[in-house]
Amino acid sequence: MKKRRGLLIGRFQPFHKGHLFVVEKILEEVDEIIIGIGSAQKSHTLENPFTAGERIMMIAKSLFENGINKTFYIIPIPDVNNNAIWVSHVKSLTPPFDVVYSGNPLVKRLFKEAGVEVKTPPLYNRKLYSGTEIRRRMITNDDWQSLVPKAVVSVIEEIDGVNRLKDLLKSDKI
Repeated sequence: MKKRRGLLIGRFQPFHKGHLFVVEKILEEVDEIIIGIGSAQKSHTLENPFTAGERIMMIAKSLFENGINKTFYIIPIPDVNNNAIWVSHVKSLTPPFDVVYSGNPLVKRLFKEAGVEVKTPPLYNRKLYSGTEIRRRMITNDDWQSLVPKAVVSVIEEIDGVNRLKDLLKSDKI
């Protein structure tokens, strides 16, 4: 019997408990999951502070830590800045998949136009569990650690991610 494989694309800046919830829900519907790291080439900005490799570490360690025992693939997907070829670009980088999970209207439209089944994943307290909110808390020394898996805290500490974000706020203007 053919295994059903789903694709979830996100920036995961950083991977948080909302993402983990979505992965767990998707794995109730599919046998394997592909986690596509969007904008993989971007890092060291306030919106995209973490590298693709750092995001892979966050995701893989979090899935192992939380007992995810189904097959998963974590694939960096750099931007191509051309919507007409984007789906083909994604397909060229990933294993074959049967369904795409996304809440992004453009992503949903592009995959639907390409004839791929698209589902909107359930969101988990999106206001609290968002990369923007977590990065804001990191900068302002508020509690961000409770919003991410323990493995993500460890990775961010290992790479000095909080100070990276704070440094990115600095200006060279006098």
